[in-house]
Amino acid sequence: MVKTATQKASPKCRQALLLPKRPVIDSSSGGLTNSVRSRVVGAEFRINERVPTMTPDLLQGVLESVEQPSRYLGGETNSVRKDPARVRLNVALAFPDLYEIGMSHFGMQILYEVLNRDPRIGAERVFAPAPDMDRALAARGLPLVSLENRRPLADFDIVGFSLLYELNYTNVLAMLERAGIPPRAAARDQRQPLVIAGGPCTCNPEPLAPFFDAMVIGDGEEVVLAMAEAWLAWNRRHRRDLLEAWARIGGVYVPSFYRAHYDEQGFQHLAPVAGAPMAVRRAVVTDLDRATFPERPVVPFGRPVHDRLRLEIARGCTRGCRFCQAGMLYRPVRERSPARLMEMVRRGLATTGYEDVSLLSLSTGDYSGINGLTAALMAECVPRHVAVSLPSLRIGSLSPTLMEQIRRVRKTGFTFAVEAGSQRLRGVINKNITEAEVFQTLQDAFDLGWQTVKLYFMIGLPTETEADIEAIVSLVGRLRKLRPPGKRRGQLNVSVATFIPKAHTPFQWAGQERLEAAQAKISRLRRQLTRPGIQFKWQNPQVSLMEGLWARGDRRLAPLLEEAYRRGCRLDGWSQHFRFDRWQEAIAACRIDLEFFTMRPRGLDEPLPWDHVSVGVDKDFLQREWRRAQATTLTDDCRQGECQGCGVCDFAALAPVVHAERDAAALDTAVQAVPPGAPAVFRLRFRKAGPARFFGHLETAAIFQRALRRAGLPVVHGGGFHPKPKMAFDDALPLGLESEAEFVTVHLERRRSPADIIAGLNRQLPEGLTVLAAWEGNGPGGGATIYRYRVRLPEEIAVAEPMARFNLAHAWPMERRSAKGRLQRIDLKQAVCEMALDGDGGMSMGIRQADGPSVRPVDVLTAVFGLAPDQAARVRVCKTGVAPAQETER
Repeated sequence: MVKTATQKASPKCRQALLLPKRPVIDSSSGGLTNSVRSRVVGAEFRINERVPTMTPDLLQGVLESVEQPSRYLGGETNSVRKDPARVRLNVALAFPDLYEIGMSHFGMQILYEVLNRDPRIGAERVFAPAPDMDRALAARGLPLVSLENRRPLADFDIVGFSLLYELNYTNVLAMLERAGIPPRAAARDQRQPLVIAGGPCTCNPEPLAPFFDAMVIGDGEEVVLAMAEAWLAWNRRHRRDLLEAWARIGGVYVPSFYRAHYDEQGFQHLAPVAGAPMAVRRAVVTDLDRATFPERPVVPFGRPVHDRLRLEIARGCTRGCRFCQAGMLYRPVRERSPARLMEMVRRGLATTGYEDVSLLSLSTGDYSGINGLTAALMAECVPRHVAVSLPSLRIGSLSPTLMEQIRRVRKTGFTFAVEAGSQRLRGVINKNITEAEVFQTLQDAFDLGWQTVKLYFMIGLPTETEADIEAIVSLVGRLRKLRPPGKRRGQLNVSVATFIPKAHTPFQWAGQERLEAAQAKISRLRRQLTRPGIQFKWQNPQVSLMEGLWARGDRRLAPLLEEAYRRGCRLDGWSQHFRFDRWQEAIAACRIDLEFFTMRPRGLDEPLPWDHVSVGVDKDFLQREWRRAQATTLTDDCRQGECQGCGVCDFAALAPVVHAERDAAALDTAVQAVPPGAPAVFRLRFRKAGPARFFGHLETAAIFQRALRRAGLPVVHGGGFHPKPKMAFDDALPLGLESEAEFVTVHLERRRSPADIIAGLNRQLPEGLTVLAAWEGNGPGGGATIYRYRVRLPEEIAVAEPMARFNLAHAWPMERRSAKGRLQRIDLKQAVCEMALDGDGGMSMGIRQADGPSVRPVDVLTAVFGLAPDQAARVRVCKTGVAPAQETER
């Protein structure tokens, strides 16, 4: 049994804050004074009143030692940088995961635009640092800072976290610790920011309630402005005054205004205090056409998970899948009008340069005018070589007509959520699709040229039997026999996850599958589905178990989060960082009964920790759906049929918004004619310096491709399954090197003057990338090339004597491992054609590159000067020129 309020807690969990008893930012690193202590129930957390400033030079020194440094640069296209001293309210939008995940979150882009449109407010972004960056910050005594102004998180007025995934919870503590902010709300005072949260996880806010001053339930774009107005009107004397003002805003939950009560059987109820409402009702944006949409979304560096223009065509889904939390939370269906969507896509493509548009919705194929909208979008996108993808599709909603439209530019991928292998179990979960529809949809995709289709299933669903697992094997085996024309077989990518009961769904009363049973089912499926034409993937059932623990937990789990974090749990959503053994140790130390919170079925009359949160769907409706699931009875979609009485709509202030199909059919679907003009090939020389030296080669290529689009310089595309822009870089400059002599060949659809090309691109390129020259011509021919470099070594390195030895030597052998692990032997005397001191304390070097392994400047410098790894990271190298070897040697 989980420990109750009357049981004696273990010593390790008696503290409300379990963090290392040391300064969050080590004072021995310099620059820290006036450390004060804050005590919470016997725990100690030090608040540092002054920390080092993250100067550009200091930041670049840190970035030289970490992987994917562009995560931490900022300065992306469309990012907004305001002077903190010239705004009244400074807000940090914090995402508790890595940059490439956070920048894929559409909600964060909306909030960024909503807040920054107000001249009184400055919103900046901050993401969880990767482990190597976290270590680098700790070693230098540096705090976590924002991307825009490199401002310490602790200096903001409000820090707002987006909570999308339960296994990000330890990252919240990690970010607060690195910022020097006490994690528990009770430990914070006037000197620290207010810490708030929003996102789908707040529909059960209780496990994280002790850490947040306020939490937003539901759609956040209007609520966050109301909260900002309350802050601006606040006199900043008493935090409680502001919290009371926030509690009066619909959709805002203030955890400190509620007291949890327990008995020996478990959770009983939350009692409001200080006049707080009995229930917090979800905030809902009623009209998406009038809602704020990011017209100039930030275009991230690197490769985010969703690297495309996202177009939210609708919010909400009424299919009624009984396991689906999003389908319950975001009711009713609210569609954007086709005309508004066309405005948004034109603006978005012009301001981002993206080559892919993704239609966002819980069920994209259910949009009322999807065929007409897609035809109009393709008419807009085909001349631009922009593809359209529909990532969320339901079997039966994807017609051959729709597929024909999608493939006009590029065959983007399809993922179909079949969920269950048997018709019986699909009836239990209210997944109203038939096996015949599954076969027809996949055959249509194969017939129209798709060769790979993704299928998604779940195990551990309520009432599941061995026959249902066998049904997955049987269904996939028969689907495997479908084939594209002229092919032996298609490719099926099958993904399986363990069902997790979630709050505010008809299955919130169900028990979760036991770990051993889930592992056995995964092993069986893996064994039986490992065959040609099938790629099988699965989610680790241990991860699902931890997700289920937090999804239906209460405030008694807060000490567990602190204990797990103290034991090193963080970035738990990443398989390489997830440590189930540490979670098990923390659970044992805190005497948490895992079965009580996860595997135990709940009674329909049992109080639930989230009962005080009203998402609009009546509990009576959820109970009725739970009983219908037991009877394998389907519930119709109210979009086409009668109202099912879920309780969300009052049909006055809130009702479904569905546009007539004729609205989309009326859109212009004629492909725009491309202005006439002769294609031309141009050579560009560009500089890569300062922060741009931290762009990898693929990042640099993507930045140029999108800058060309935004500058109105359309590039010729090749053919094939995935047409690529015809542009080629002469070299892949190693990460960290600067250059005054980088070259790229670009095939433009129409000839433009070199001056127009230079000016247009330089207006669109980020800091550090500058086009220096442009001329008509093709790329270089083959043969050996001499690359010239200017080098500045760390001051402690002796240069003259090692350089003299190298210049006098007849041979200088070096060994290294290739990327594939092969041993390579290189004579540096054959590669280095020049090494000399220059007049400003640096040195110049020429390296000959021909056939065989390439030689990098850092290879030469390490071998000749005996650089240690930390010294090699501090070397500054700039490429100054490139010339054919024969010209240099004449």
